[in-house]
Amino acid sequence: MTLFHINALGMTLGDPLFTNLTLTISKGDRIGLVAANGRGKSTLMGCISGTFEPTTGEITRARGLRIGHVAQHIASDQLTQTLYEFVLSALPPEQADFEAWRVDVVLGDLQVPYDLQRKMLSELSGGWQRTALLAAAWVVEPDLLLLDEPTNHLDLHRIGLLQNWLTALPRDTPVVITSHDRAFLDATTNRTLFLRAERSRMFHLPFTPARAALDAADEADERRFTNDLHKASKLRKQAAKLKNIGINSGSDLLITKTKQLNDRAAKIEAAAKPAHQDRGAGDIKLTNSSTHAKSLVTLDDVVVTTPDGRALYKTGKKWISQGDRIVLLGTNGTGKTQLVKMIHRALIGDSSPVKCAPSVAYGYSDQHLSQLHDAGTPMTAIAGQFDIGDQRARGLLAGAGVNIQMQDTRIGGLSGGQKARLAMLILRLQHPNFYLLDEPTNHLDIDGQEALEAELIAHGASCLLVSHDRSFIRNIGNRFWWIDRKRLIEVDDPEPFLASEIG
Repeated sequence: MTLFHINALGMTLGDPLFTNLTLTISKGDRIGLVAANGRGKSTLMGCISGTFEPTTGEITRARGLRIGHVAQHIASDQLTQTLYEFVLSALPPEQADFEAWRVDVVLGDLQVPYDLQRKMLSELSGGWQRTALLAAAWVVEPDLLLLDEPTNHLDLHRIGLLQNWLTALPRDTPVVITSHDRAFLDATTNRTLFLRAERSRMFHLPFTPARAALDAADEADERRFTNDLHKASKLRKQAAKLKNIGINSGSDLLITKTKQLNDRAAKIEAAAKPAHQDRGAGDIKLTNSSTHAKSLVTLDDVVVTTPDGRALYKTGKKWISQGDRIVLLGTNGTGKTQLVKMIHRALIGDSSPVKCAPSVAYGYSDQHLSQLHDAGTPMTAIAGQFDIGDQRARGLLAGAGVNIQMQDTRIGGLSGGQKARLAMLILRLQHPNFYLLDEPTNHLDIDGQEALEAELIAHGASCLLVSHDRSFIRNIGNRFWWIDRKRLIEVDDPEPFLASEIG
């Protein structure tokens, strides 16, 4: 049964985000919406929910359709509410008075601890704020659920809970999900819409097989376009020969045939459509400078502690050598970030029990991108830090997805994706031989994640990283350290840990 239909939909905000988009949402559809950062995913969600008016096209909704829209952020004027009050306020007043039990049921299903329910939203982490948004959307019992980046700020355990919660929803409840989490999309969707400025494509497949089908379709389009242009070129060459013969012989028939051949060539050229060329959100390129050190970082039974000095675990004897791409595994609160910070302190020369080789040149990025200063500008971050000249700095920034208009504005005004790419550009210009990365895929779209993976692998980069992205962990790691029962152990495979977290 069709609940929602859009026909020839288009949205232009400066540049066209998408055009001539047709989409039908029926009961049981679980649609993954995929596009690069800033390419219209949230805007399309807004068109579906009714908060945005499209530039062109028609939208048809089933009568009485209730839509639950889980946006990416809570409005600032709502942050003074408790989590419970926020969810309760989503109900109509008459329901809120007599059916508050609905809130308790939803928060119970989402496994929100009672003490967190009574805290103000401003006091909660981004992950719990995201859970509050989900609860507020679901408590009204929507017929269609829209989830905009639902896994942002969630650890693996909460991602697993959300994944299982979605799987347990009534099968006929349609869901549309925007996400850069490839494993999450594979587990929760049965259709994939690749949103493009022109000729968006839908496949009745989860993300990974849909991506393969998309690549095959684009390659077929490229072959078709090349063949069409080749046919047109041959027709024009034949027409040129006939024209010369016709002129020399004075044959009006040959002149007419020449015109017919050129007309056929023109029709083929007009109908030929080039294959899709995606406007990337910005290049990610890294380097790997040389070092002769066999061991870059040495951990000799180091005690990892909380900021207030409480012991979390011992590392045992561990080494990070050239070419190691070590993924640090562990549940939230076990001390992954604390170990990263201890290594970082050693690298910058502060007091630390961690030993680093003198030749280590490091590149560091934490999950909050604290190496970027919101009051600065992209130009001061690049030209002010590296001796490369203004012109080259502007070219590098443009290549990284920070256009000329944004290069002299505050970094705080950049999107999450632009900040992430700016951080990767700074890492590249530091020419490290060791990367220390805490949640490097935060805010990166799928193309950016894949580019980061490819760069680290292609350059044989040495790195220690923390990530909640299962696909990234599986693709990038060649060694795995697991914080388990106050010990740091090395395991051959991340799957036992991932299974324990996702459930």
